[in-house]
Amino acid sequence: MTLNRDILITEVALRDGSHAVGHQFTVEQVTQVARGLDEANVPYIEVTHGDGLGGSSLQYGLSLTNEMELIEAAAASVTNSKIAVLLLPGIGTMPELKEAARLGAKMARIATHVTEADVSPQHIALAKDLGMETVGFLMMSHMAPTEKLVEQAKLMESYGADTVYVVDSAGALLPHQVTERISAMKNSLSVNIGFHGHNNLSLAMGNTLAAIEAGATRIDGSIRCLGAGAGNTQTEVLVAVLDRLGIKTGVDIYKMMDIAENLVAPILQKPQEITKDSLVLGYAGVYSSFLLHAQRAAARFGIDSRDILIELGKRNVVGGQEDMIIDVAAEISKKKIGAGA
Repeated sequence: MTLNRDILITEVALRDGSHAVGHQFTVEQVTQVARGLDEANVPYIEVTHGDGLGGSSLQYGLSLTNEMELIEAAAASVTNSKIAVLLLPGIGTMPELKEAARLGAKMARIATHVTEADVSPQHIALAKDLGMETVGFLMMSHMAPTEKLVEQAKLMESYGADTVYVVDSAGALLPHQVTERISAMKNSLSVNIGFHGHNNLSLAMGNTLAAIEAGATRIDGSIRCLGAGAGNTQTEVLVAVLDRLGIKTGVDIYKMMDIAENLVAPILQKPQEITKDSLVLGYAGVYSSFLLHAQRAAARFGIDSRDILIELGKRNVVGGQEDMIIDVAAEISKKKIGAGA
């Protein structure tokens, strides 16, 4: 189906939302949601472990279902939508990317820390060789000045990425900062520019609209806010807002509302909202997927999870350093015990 779209939306609930449900997606859940999103004409549906291909581990969280089964099920459930996968070099491998492509994935999103684009060329090249649409995903984009972000984005463009994203992994960016970053990339790159937001400071929608106004044409959303931390830009709301603005997405608003209400809401272990912990993620600039890890560590050591997250923010801890959460929790607990002695 060919639709006239001003903005292309990637639905990330079946990947980013994996964090929110402890990576417990079932084949049946993924099949039902993917089929519904396909019927609603969502262009791209991302399906992987929350930390991307190969993410199922003790460090990042074990998946209930092998992600390749989920990718295969999603690909078999769609007619018009394309299945996307996320890969973080150092976690996901080239053979896993090949397998995902064989099972029907059509887009590869190669994700690195905002200052580490130089670890991505071989993965971007492989995705291109596999005939996949290829996206460079610059995570934790709030941690680098605009000039550095543009430098890294240009690297990904030079490696062959069709699109490069500003990724607000912590939900820490403010609208004017999004505008500055997207505008600079738009002026410096010839490829598509994308934006991925988190709602930890209740700014995901505002930041997304700022990104679109500045020139981003590829936008991520999570239906029912099913994503890490307080979730992402809520897709069904975004579609409605863009329709009000006269911006074409080609996505069926009523069907998205129905999927959110009837299929996704029952998956959520609790409603997505801005809790004290998710608020601290945005305030401290901490990777959104750290939320459940920090809460578990806090319970284990009998301390406040906010103290853990604030300390992680002070140390500029990034994705891939989940082992630091336990270390920080143990240090805080030790100091607390020492202070009370």
